[in-house]
Amino acid sequence: MSLPKFAPPRNFYAELRARTNQYFEEAGKSSTGGFRIAGKALLLTSAFVLLYVHLVFFTPATAWALLECVLMGGVISAIGFNVMHDGAHGSFSNNKWLNHFAAFTLNILGGSSYMWNAKHNVVHHMYTNIEGADDDIDIQPWMRMSVGQPRHKLHRFQHLYFWFLYCMLYISWIFVMDYQKYFTKKIGAMPLKKMDTADHLIFWGFKVLNLFLYIALPIYTVGFLGWLAGFAVTTCFAGLVLSLVFQLAHTVEHTAFPVPHETTGKMEDEWAIHQIKTTANFATDNKVISWLVGGLNFQVEHHLFPKISHVHYPAISKIIKQMCQEFNIEYIEYPKMRYAVASHVSFLRQMGRAA
Repeated sequence: MSLPKFAPPRNFYAELRARTNQYFEEAGKSSTGGFRIAGKALLLTSAFVLLYVHLVFFTPATAWALLECVLMGGVISAIGFNVMHDGAHGSFSNNKWLNHFAAFTLNILGGSSYMWNAKHNVVHHMYTNIEGADDDIDIQPWMRMSVGQPRHKLHRFQHLYFWFLYCMLYISWIFVMDYQKYFTKKIGAMPLKKMDTADHLIFWGFKVLNLFLYIALPIYTVGFLGWLAGFAVTTCFAGLVLSLVFQLAHTVEHTAFPVPHETTGKMEDEWAIHQIKTTANFATDNKVISWLVGGLNFQVEHHLFPKISHVHYPAISKIIKQMCQEFNIEYIEYPKMRYAVASHVSFLRQMGRAA
């Protein structure tokens, strides 16, 4: 598949950027996270270290240990949302090295920051919801996420069994998908950028370190069965949270799945309008959810301005809503998270049954 091309940019995105830049100038604020995100990063990473040390070296009673494993899965997700994600987009700090350090937390948590940058920052943010290009909607053959994908009999039940598959995301990410990308040298249909020697060393060095930290050492201190139970609970909860937050942003009933022209390969809309049509917000008035998911319930804002830190999304969302009204573009938003979850389940049911 040749990668699609978007329509030339028109007045919409230029005016939107101008108004957003004006907001930061008048407010006298930097578009990065500043002290607010630094404090959150310190809190979350400290919580991760304390939980790991307590579980591995001072293992409590079984029931309490499993509760801590659930909490640790949540903290892993929160670090991904709040620290790694902003760092990978260069919005964590004005300091380039702090951004690299924040993005590098993914390597500590088991993944590969190199693969994430190619998969998420390059492919997903450019070709959102375009079947065959956006790797995020390619869960074949287990799930059907767009009408262009083949439908199998098991897909009739995907709105029921998706919970299990989402729980498996984190495990498959660190043990399968990173290696798959590494050896095939592809992200979906897009070739992976050539890795230099340092990239190879970092990839393999941290994969070996993670095997030691999260498998070998815990088995040595708590035993195989104790490790297996804790590892399963931690990774399953992290996988479920990560999957839900990202899937609610794009695979719901009201988001679009545009198809490029058969002969020209061109998209109907310019890139910015494409992002709005393929992306949805949820629970943006809920400050607790916004804090926990690193503003990723403001996905419209994030996709339009990935280099702006999530701490500013509530403010710039007002500018984007106003622009959408002026240009007659639908701004998709679910007021409650449970409404977004219900819409995602309905979407999966439709994809599983529609021809």
